[in-house]
Amino acid sequence: MTDLILHQYAASPYAEMVRTALGLKGLSWRKVDQPNIMPRPFLTPLTGGYRRIPVLQVGADLYCDTGLILRELDRRFPDSPLTSANASGAAWALRTWAERAWFGATVAIVFGARGENVPQDFIKDREALSGRPFDVAALKAAAPVMAGQWRANADLVETQLAGAGPFLFGKQATAADLAAYLNIWFLASGEPRAFSRLTTGYSRLLAWQERMKAFGHGKPERLSAEDAFQIAAAATPEAQRTSIGDDAQGLAPGMAVTVMPDDYGRNPVAGEIVFVSPQEIAVRRQADGAGDVVVHFPRAGFVVTPVT
Repeated sequence: MTDLILHQYAASPYAEMVRTALGLKGLSWRKVDQPNIMPRPFLTPLTGGYRRIPVLQVGADLYCDTGLILRELDRRFPDSPLTSANASGAAWALRTWAERAWFGATVAIVFGARGENVPQDFIKDREALSGRPFDVAALKAAAPVMAGQWRANADLVETQLAGAGPFLFGKQATAADLAAYLNIWFLASGEPRAFSRLTTGYSRLLAWQERMKAFGHGKPERLSAEDAFQIAAAATPEAQRTSIGDDAQGLAPGMAVTVMPDDYGRNPVAGEIVFVSPQEIAVRRQADGAGDVVVHFPRAGFVVTPVT
């Protein structure tokens, strides 16, 4: 089987979700350390402009967004699945809560505390990514309010663990655990004093944090970004699965489309549909210097626009 290649950087909480999933499944993988700001000269040509991290590469197939990456890991490696029988849909749905609503509070607390220490090149990059000002003063002002929201969301985890068991849906960690854990990991590593204060009295959450941490990151080996690009150039995209018909937008293989996130990093990727389902869309495109690649996106949280 072609190697799993994860384009990531160490401080990315979204990459930590995937690293923990790789540890949970006990997988070997190759780690490409990307800068936390643009440019990424060997990755951008492969993805066609998509600029969020992480990206999973398998030969000439690129998988964007953590939710789709986790689904693809489950498809390829069904042992230790990231859903359970009683949470086959809910575990995925809770990602939206953890990665959007709760994460907004986490970001405000972490960057509000760092304040003027945030580098200017990082601020400019995130302004380009989000399309709005990265206002450190506003984040500092919002941090006390967001602290209450953060603890309210943490309280939901504590309450759920009281009835469910060692993980959010029982004995097995799911995608919901991974998504909730990104907020725990990011606050604990980015602003440990706030983390200690906001988790006071949450013994179940803290024990759960240690169980999540114990999964580790599997068996990573380093790979350069240039070598990953050459692997894509030498590979052929995998044969696609049969698309599911009756698409809500009328999408079908062969159609030209653009795909982009619906919240931030709204850089459209253009290509020809080769696979479409309610949860995934894959487009074939020509990568400069690498030839044919297929870029895969989730449907939820992404905008697909036919090109006429």
